[in-house]
Amino acid sequence: MQTNFTPELLASDPRLPVSEKILRTCVHCGFCTATCPTYLLLGDELDSPRGRIYQIKDMLESGRPASPDVVKHVDRCLSCLSCMTTCPSGVHYMHLVDHARAYIEETYERPVADRTLRAILSAILPYPGRFRLAMLAARLGKPLAGALGLLPVIGARLKAMLALAPWSLPDRSAMEGPASFPAEGERRKRVAMLSGCAQPVLDPGINEATIRLLTRHGVEVVLPKGEGCCGALVHHMGREHDALAFARANIDAWMAEVEGEGLDAILITASGCGTTIKDYGFMLRDDEAYAAKAAKVSAFAKDVTEFVETLEIAPVRSFDLTVAYHSACSMQHGQQLKDGPKRLLTRAGFRVKEVPEGHICCGSAGVYNILQPEIAGQLRERKVGNIQRTKPDLVATGNIGCITQIAKGFADRGATTPILHTAELLDWATGGPLPARLAKAGIGEAVPAGVVAAE
Repeated sequence: MQTNFTPELLASDPRLPVSEKILRTCVHCGFCTATCPTYLLLGDELDSPRGRIYQIKDMLESGRPASPDVVKHVDRCLSCLSCMTTCPSGVHYMHLVDHARAYIEETYERPVADRTLRAILSAILPYPGRFRLAMLAARLGKPLAGALGLLPVIGARLKAMLALAPWSLPDRSAMEGPASFPAEGERRKRVAMLSGCAQPVLDPGINEATIRLLTRHGVEVVLPKGEGCCGALVHHMGREHDALAFARANIDAWMAEVEGEGLDAILITASGCGTTIKDYGFMLRDDEAYAAKAAKVSAFAKDVTEFVETLEIAPVRSFDLTVAYHSACSMQHGQQLKDGPKRLLTRAGFRVKEVPEGHICCGSAGVYNILQPEIAGQLRERKVGNIQRTKPDLVATGNIGCITQIAKGFADRGATTPILHTAELLDWATGGPLPARLAKAGIGEAVPAGVVAAE
């Protein structure tokens, strides 16, 4: 794509030369439109990656503040990154749309309701204590969701937010950090694990299962002091300053471990977080104090399944269960990790089925299902329908946002199919306890290896 940035403009912002290079990579081929969820639903060229690229180019090239129309179409982007998997030219759309969102945040004044909601989400979701309190308060509002949904401007978003909130929360985990969990037997490796922000509130069993799985296989797990939200939630809302602050805090926490007892990896159990942490090196490339450390942290970062594949996991149970594997967009497109989780589940004894249209987003996308509830709802329905076509006993995935979104879709249909994190199933297969969601769905304890479990 031909660009017309002036030398003066390019010199005015260190982000512009990078984005200009990305824009020049695009050859207008349109392959991205075939896999873009919003183009698939809306059929509008401006709601495709190619259309957004044209709008972003015009906005950045002109140096003008973002217009309401550009904001509308960029806001509709899920950042699912399916377009990056499809693109034959290697256009790094993620970095371009991240820049566009930051530019919008800097130059555009949103309507007060939109601005307020985004501020509230940014002030609550990245902090587990605040998020827990908000979820408890949401229980009071859930019976009013229908009436609140009729409110002008913000009604649909309030209704979506309350609908996603659970009626009850699990008890707080006894395995919260800062803490260290020694390996069982000989220590073979030592890793840090990101606790996360929403995940330990909504489903602390995921981190507990991951710690058990790792320590059982000779891996010491540390939850470092000073670690917090990865920054993805605010990063995708264009709040660049906040995102970088979270990144720096995590880098400090993890580098203290690297330079102390040492680490073999930094593990992430939520793939949305993993995509962002693996990008810390790029995000902080111009920060003299953090650029090198950020690049090192990104190199250490691995999805938990990526790391577990390097271990010799030892299943002790046998199953007669069919698992539909939902590959989160941040896993398959953001990190390009496609077959590893399926290989692990197969090695653990499960029958694994592919989900039709598996490359299309479920509509969660961080806080997208709150900010764009109509589109997110359509994508959720499409995803749940495709999952049900595989007739699975259960669903596995690697991202808490997808778990919440898809579980809501099943509940809406009156279905009881449980959806779990891949690590929970691997923990169960290798000697861990029966996951709570399976027990609730009536899927009982498996029998020892060598004996086929009854359906």
